[in-house]
Amino acid sequence: MLIDTNKCVACANCVPVCPMGAIYVDTTINRARINQDECVECGTCFRGMSQEHLNPTMVRTVRKLARLFRFRFEPEPDVCPTAAFVMNDLEMPRLVRQVFSDPVVEHKSTGIKGRGTEEVKTNDVNPRVDVGEVGYTIEFGRPGVGVRFRDIQEMTMSLADIGVQFEEKNPISHLMTDKSSGTLRDDILNEKILSGIVEIKTRLDQVERVLTTVEDVNRQIDTVTAVGISTRCDSEGEETHLAELLEELGYGAERAKTNMGLGRLTNMEAA
Repeated sequence: MLIDTNKCVACANCVPVCPMGAIYVDTTINRARINQDECVECGTCFRGMSQEHLNPTMVRTVRKLARLFRFRFEPEPDVCPTAAFVMNDLEMPRLVRQVFSDPVVEHKSTGIKGRGTEEVKTNDVNPRVDVGEVGYTIEFGRPGVGVRFRDIQEMTMSLADIGVQFEEKNPISHLMTDKSSGTLRDDILNEKILSGIVEIKTRLDQVERVLTTVEDVNRQIDTVTAVGISTRCDSEGEETHLAELLEELGYGAERAKTNMGLGRLTNMEAA
């Protein structure tokens, strides 16, 4: 994202809009600027504000007169009065920021919008996680925090060391150069995104090791993580093994989602 300095009037309305705190007013030039290292290309500033098209010279003149006569002239707080934001064309590796941070941009690797895959929570059409298996979602970052791919790689490499299976259709898996080691493309490691999700699965007997690994790595990386864990119920609609194990490990286990299986099954052999 760019700010056209010829249009910007330094009203500062955009500063609180940015979820990463990347926009600030440079008082040396009296214009808003974007910290490009912190910007995750989410497009919130561009789409989240009304883009009026007032003449910048007129706005600056009125504001100067207002200061002279000691009254304030400010646009509404959700308005960029001169439409100063410019959504520029991005190329790799910078482009990866947008596809992971902008919810309206489609991942070319998955064909869907968002940070995970279509069945990250449903396990509906293609039962990726079978009875006796455990699926995990490890989410990195949040608005105001974000995450760099080098920190995600710390986690994926540690998980690879203990033999987890990465979901092939996951966008982050798509960026791996070697899934057996969990390494990501070198050119994206310093890129920052709003958040990302790693999807893996293991056998039931690996749950404790996975959760311990996630906790250990989380202490070393500069972001926050949230873990979701799920398994498939048996033919009676019950599940006791994972819930019991989580309770033993000190985690409260609740049945947070029951999938009704309304999707269209496409892989009969896996049913």
